[in-house]
Amino acid sequence: MPGSLEPLDLGVQIPYHFRCPISLELMRDPVTVSTGQTYDRTSIDSWVATGNTTCPVTRSPLADFTLIPNHTLRRLIQEWCVANRSFGIERIPTPKQPVDPAMAQSLLVQAAAKSNPNQSRLSSLRRLRGLARDSEKNRSIISSHNVREICLNIVFSNADSELSHESLALLVMFALTESDCASIASDTGRVTYLASLLFNSAIEVRVNSAALIEIVLAGLRAQDLRSQISGVDEIFEGVIELMRRRMSFLQYPRASKVGIKALFALCLVKQTRHKAVSAGAAETLIDRLTDFDKCDAERGLATVELLCRIPSGCAAFAAHPFTVALLVKLILKISERATEYAAGALLSLCSASEESQRDAVSAGIMTQLLLLVQSDCTDRAKRKAQLLLKLLRGSWPQYSIGNSDDFACIEVLPF
Repeated sequence: MPGSLEPLDLGVQIPYHFRCPISLELMRDPVTVSTGQTYDRTSIDSWVATGNTTCPVTRSPLADFTLIPNHTLRRLIQEWCVANRSFGIERIPTPKQPVDPAMAQSLLVQAAAKSNPNQSRLSSLRRLRGLARDSEKNRSIISSHNVREICLNIVFSNADSELSHESLALLVMFALTESDCASIASDTGRVTYLASLLFNSAIEVRVNSAALIEIVLAGLRAQDLRSQISGVDEIFEGVIELMRRRMSFLQYPRASKVGIKALFALCLVKQTRHKAVSAGAAETLIDRLTDFDKCDAERGLATVELLCRIPSGCAAFAAHPFTVALLVKLILKISERATEYAAGALLSLCSASEESQRDAVSAGIMTQLLLLVQSDCTDRAKRKAQLLLKLLRGSWPQYSIGNSDDFACIEVLPF
């Protein structure tokens, strides 16, 4: 067996026994299985999670699925990393060990026991939250012990607000089943309670409430249940207010990410989009789009396009002085998806208003659309660009198109 594998681009070879036999990458958390073979924890966890019951190297059946940390090998790997840092190798951190399942179960039992003092229950919830934050493995272990049902009961049936808020913070770290989501959406009292939390004095409580609302909406297939949530005016107002405050963005970045996810999920319910417009979504979205990272900007632009599909939404966005110029600027700037959504919103705006057409031309949309049609963007984005070119042809300044038939060759495809 060779002592090392092929050299890295950095000009250094990783010793063979430092590589995980599954991923062939440097092990960060080496663990030993019952056959005596060592693997990186992430790789062997994935191997077992897909239904495999044998050792990947020896093919022998695994007597059990206990993973024993190989501290000696991990320390050798860390020493090797330090010795080779001149090659750009970073020292792997000492991994935190997964929570003991018995401990997770014990903490959940303590948190659920109404006979326990509230302070003891709070302590258990905070400990669980810290463990869940540490790793996906911990969340998986905690989730296997009925954490959702316990947290739901505490959130919606406890008179102690601090206990309810702490349980909510833990709950939003886990995916909910459709029946869990339905149990919230179908209960008017629970929906009203979540709406009230959106106006809590603590920003973390507001953000966690918005997060749970988004999780529930995303987990429901029944349109009537989704409408039960999106039909509450206060929910739109609370979510948009969460996004509106610039200090929230700066001091608590999670507020913007959760806020746009929740607003997008709410706006997927067509019947209640007008409530988002009434709550000031148009102005807030345009004012905040440039603050978002790539993923959130895509959601933000998708939400803009959804709201532009209704007359009141179109009017609200058209009334904002920077809408059209910003959307034109964002074409081909963020991602293919973002470009498609921006083009779709512009198509709706320009179809509804000649003033928007003139604003788009002034903002340089002609160049953007011609580049878009010739780019590798999605077919849907190109179709929207073609439709915009046809719609705006009469709005181009005379010097820019003269008497040419430059656009006659552009095929306009139906949606």
